[in-house]
Amino acid sequence: MGRILAIDYGIKRTGIAVTDPLRIIATGLTTVETPKLMDFLKKYCQQEDVDCFVVGEAKHMDNTPAESAAIIEPFVTELRAAFADKQVDRMDERFTSKMAFQSMIDSGLGRKKRQNKALVDEISATLILQNYMQLIQNRKC
Repeated sequence: MGRILAIDYGIKRTGIAVTDPLRIIATGLTTVETPKLMDFLKKYCQQEDVDCFVVGEAKHMDNTPAESAAIIEPFVTELRAAFADKQVDRMDERFTSKMAFQSMIDSGLGRKKRQNKALVDEISATLILQNYMQLIQNRKC
């Protein structure tokens, strides 16, 4: 069984999270400058067995696509073409940035570290992955 890799896609930076090989734990992996993302993913997939990508889906509260969806969709199309042998799923990413910031506060990180937007993106990707893992676990029940 391969890993699941989650992507919190952004204009400047993209947060990446990944499961362990047994798909038990979601862990923040890194933040990548978005223009370098595809190269990073190709290299990572050469080194690690990845079966599935999960890309955050930006939505408004009324379930309509957010403005950033227009930026994310072309990336998803490119991802599906580059990794045709892998599953690409979408996961609602509403509130993940706010939840990431709150988790930083709850864990006692100082103000300086909480201003690290790359860390927020990485934690957001981890939350997207945790939500996805919960969803597929609930489907099994």
